[in-house]
Amino acid sequence: MPELTSLGLGKTMEKKLHSVGICSAEKLEEIGSKDAVFRLKAQYPNTCVVILYHLEAAIRGIGIKQLDNTCKEELKAYFKQL
Repeated sequence: MPELTSLGLGKTMEKKLHSVGICSAEKLEEIGSKDAVFRLKAQYPNTCVVILYHLEAAIRGIGIKQLDNTCKEELKAYFKQL
């Protein structure tokens, strides 16, 4: 199983994701960025919307700056509901 860092995520994020039961790149891709940030926010209340952007970009295999505005707005709307 590829490590989460293979998606371009750092070691600190990898540790946080492990702590919420996301231990591989496949698992992150399977559950998606929204569920992942939901789990992170429950354990780490200071989790911000930028983390959601980074997770989505990592899953898509692109840089955060490549996320289009429509995607960012959808993610932001979801995050506000948490």
